[in-house]
Amino acid sequence: MRLWFRRKGKKTPVESDDGAAQAFPEAPESPEGLDNQEIHEVSEDFPGEAEGSAFIEEEGAIKEDLVPETATPSSLESPLHQGMPAAMVVAEGGAVEPVQEAQEGLSAPKVGLFQRFRERLGRTREVFTDSLGRLFSRRREIDEELLEELEELLITADLGVETTLRLMEALRGKVRRRELQDVDRLKGALREEMVKLLTVAPPLEMTARPWVVLLVGVNGVGKTTTIAKLAHQDRLAGRRALLVAADTFRAAAVEQLEIWGQRVGVEVIKQKPGADPAAVVFDGLAAAQAREVDVVYIDTAGRLHTRVNLMAELKKIHRTAGKKIPGAPHEVLLILDATTGQNALSQARLFQEAVGVTGIILTKLDGTAKGGVILAVAQETGLPIRYVGLGEHLDDLKPFDPEAFVAAIFE
Repeated sequence: MRLWFRRKGKKTPVESDDGAAQAFPEAPESPEGLDNQEIHEVSEDFPGEAEGSAFIEEEGAIKEDLVPETATPSSLESPLHQGMPAAMVVAEGGAVEPVQEAQEGLSAPKVGLFQRFRERLGRTREVFTDSLGRLFSRRREIDEELLEELEELLITADLGVETTLRLMEALRGKVRRRELQDVDRLKGALREEMVKLLTVAPPLEMTARPWVVLLVGVNGVGKTTTIAKLAHQDRLAGRRALLVAADTFRAAAVEQLEIWGQRVGVEVIKQKPGADPAAVVFDGLAAAQAREVDVVYIDTAGRLHTRVNLMAELKKIHRTAGKKIPGAPHEVLLILDATTGQNALSQARLFQEAVGVTGIILTKLDGTAKGGVILAVAQETGLPIRYVGLGEHLDDLKPFDPEAFVAAIFE
């Protein structure tokens, strides 16, 4: 089995003398250097990271080429980086200058974000909006039978029983008060209530340097590639990021993170396979302090939320980070796979109990009809949705916007 990396249409395998896949020798010199790179999913050797990684060629079969889109200023809208100093870049002469052009483009990203949601939420919209349209087209008057059918529709759209009951209680209250006279107003009220459910606490303001972010989740949700996308956003904004390879359990996990680190131009701190993850975190945070980086992302091994010993290991990592840097980790992000539907709720609850999750990143939203689970996760956990994954490219991790999301599945 051979690991390939594409650049400008050319396949270049990089192997060591013993045939093992190695990290690529050269990192791109600037974010622009990423324009012609092609990102491909991992299969088999990297089963835990499905969203855009190095890809595997086996017996001559190569996955379909995917060309990443050029990053846009909207990718700089990072909820993790509220309160950071103005982004800086290094000019040709070595002088450090503020990134003014990027900041100017942030005033109106919502239209673009809505369009991106609309494009990538096609399957969710088909299940939800089309069913809603058929229901309302058959019935023009609001009665209890219509409300019962609507309740059933919301449950089957993966909003969850508790979330659906809360929505329906609010709608029935408006019907009793005669605030809703026809199905068009009922539809509008449903949109408003959904936005309310998704409007959660604002992101944490970064008050420490380095700002330490711990990423956790079960196997296969896309932690490693999500970390790369976050670091890519930092680099575009002129922030210095550092990756810590604390997944010492899964085969080739460290190598995979190194590959991504070189692609986005970010250093990776690692130890040998099988090393104590907490020790790797301690060394990584020491390196972050010495290098005066802005943000540290800690990659952890995927673990089932029901495995007590592995969850205890995660708690140890959390304690170690706090001993090295008081208050760390400052953000604990749980990565959830949108395709798992309601199972994401049990994962969120148990990880929250173990390590105090502060936010959620929902991946693979573009490939599922279960996008309604966002409402269930936000409502039943009380946790903010920080980002959503809308594709495999580096620029496909987007800050979550409740209004844009709801509008996209209704339009």
